[in-house]
Amino acid sequence: MPRVLLLVLCLVLGPALGPRDVLAKEAAPAAADPVLEARMLRIAAELRCLVCQNQTIADSHSGLAEDLRQQVREQLRSGASDEQVVQFMTDRYGDLVRYRPPFKASTAVLWIGPAVLLVVGLGGLALVLRRRSKLAPDRFEPDEDEGPWPDEVPAPPAEEWQR
Repeated sequence: MPRVLLLVLCLVLGPALGPRDVLAKEAAPAAADPVLEARMLRIAAELRCLVCQNQTIADSHSGLAEDLRQQVREQLRSGASDEQVVQFMTDRYGDLVRYRPPFKASTAVLWIGPAVLLVVGLGGLALVLRRRSKLAPDRFEPDEDEGPWPDEVPAPPAEEWQR
């Protein structure tokens, strides 16, 4: 019986206490040029991860984001300016890759859409409230499952206040 218990404990706790480097990824090499790495991170903060779409490629851990960061590094090493790198990515992947796309006909909905939806929503709310204000008071009866209003609640007896 003790051997079976020992075997079960080894099987259950072994993977948790065993070597963890089997599951770990290899660390990314430190940049040989810290200035180049800082430029890459600044550019990567402006580019959207096409897999995650709510993260920049600087923040994302997806394989595509790692590849895009490597492409940015390679272009910077070859002498491209920051604007040229962003333009290359935009030409290759479209305006969606930019975290702040430029205002033009194809992206106008991205810039104007939220304001239009806000105005339409506020207009609809104003219309509903105006119509409700014109209804007769008897149209607004409380539901049966609701309790009495606070001014309808009887006051507790005086002896309860003295306890």
